[in-house]
Amino acid sequence: MPLRPLGEVLTRSTDWITLDSTKVYTEVTVRLWGKGVIARGEKLGGEIGGNRRLRVHPREFILSRIDARNGAFGLVPAELDGAVVSNDFPCFRVDESALLPEYLGWLSWTRWFSEACKQVSEGTTNRVRLNEEKFLAIRIPLPPVDKQRRLVAKIDRLAAKIDEAHGLREAATRMASALPSRAAKVIDELDADTQPLGTLLREKSRNGLSARPSDQPIGHPILRISAGTSRSDGVVEESDHKYLDVTDHELQEYRLESGDLLACRFNGNLHYVGRFSLYAGTTGRTHLHPDKLIRFRVDISRVSPEYIRAVMNSPYGRERIESFCQTTAGNIGISAKNLNTIPVPVPTKQEQHRIVVYLDALQEKVKRLKILQQKTAAELDALLPSILDKAFKGEL
Repeated sequence: MPLRPLGEVLTRSTDWITLDSTKVYTEVTVRLWGKGVIARGEKLGGEIGGNRRLRVHPREFILSRIDARNGAFGLVPAELDGAVVSNDFPCFRVDESALLPEYLGWLSWTRWFSEACKQVSEGTTNRVRLNEEKFLAIRIPLPPVDKQRRLVAKIDRLAAKIDEAHGLREAATRMASALPSRAAKVIDELDADTQPLGTLLREKSRNGLSARPSDQPIGHPILRISAGTSRSDGVVEESDHKYLDVTDHELQEYRLESGDLLACRFNGNLHYVGRFSLYAGTTGRTHLHPDKLIRFRVDISRVSPEYIRAVMNSPYGRERIESFCQTTAGNIGISAKNLNTIPVPVPTKQEQHRIVVYLDALQEKVKRLKILQQKTAAELDALLPSILDKAFKGEL
């Protein structure tokens, strides 16, 4: 593909005007990283510093002297015809007999073009400016206009498909955001008598051990506070522990059993305070619980631990939990006494099971959507640069 300097196809615009102090003008700014040329706002001529401004026109190529090295350039859109800019935003008319503005627009989105602008920007820190003469000396790939037109059409079609994929991803994001409100309705609309949490336990709730644990594998594993808050599925992370050497009596008092619930009683993040997690005991090891995790053992003849976790972590439960939270020395806390007073709707065991299954399914759906969003976001962000790279190497 033949190369030609930009100076052969771009001509500096000289449409300078004297501002009328009583007239309203639209000012223009150029966003970084090819994000577009947009209106900054409207001002009376008398409110704009200086009395001369450059008037811009559609399909002109505009850039920021200061931020061209950060991708601040693009084509002036039709809606900004007649808007004004300062001398910090040079504009160039495009010789359309040799260069399509749309071709230059897509070319300016490439990493190569941004890097070229960086190379021709000079100055000390905080005062780096584009050297216009060196900018115009940049040599760009310039095929015949008919080939440019075909290439632009091809890129436009692919970019439209990427935009469509972004739209689908945004729809998935909205769906994921709506799921928690569906979960909240399940608890809010329950037609069941309520009981204080403390009356649904088979033994009194208990704070854990306050002794200082060790990283050395001596004694029994004792969970870290984060073990009860780190997982989004509300399950205790059993691998997140230290060690503590305890007496047989302490072991019996503070050991965890499968089905125990743990609630964080002290944290710097309100979201974690009073958050319930289920100890599954899947590792087969005997874990102890620390002082800042309160243990609850529910009466499984009346309620399931999974159901209690769902209620306490729902918007219904969080509203009541957070009403008790108090801040001390920068940390937020709640007591077991307060948690035990929170009213819990108690439907039949069959209804509890149905609710848990439904909420687990919603949780899994949210998880899948988030994974999909992260994956597609990374893929979509990489797709257009890849397309442009191939296009201007003649490989598209």
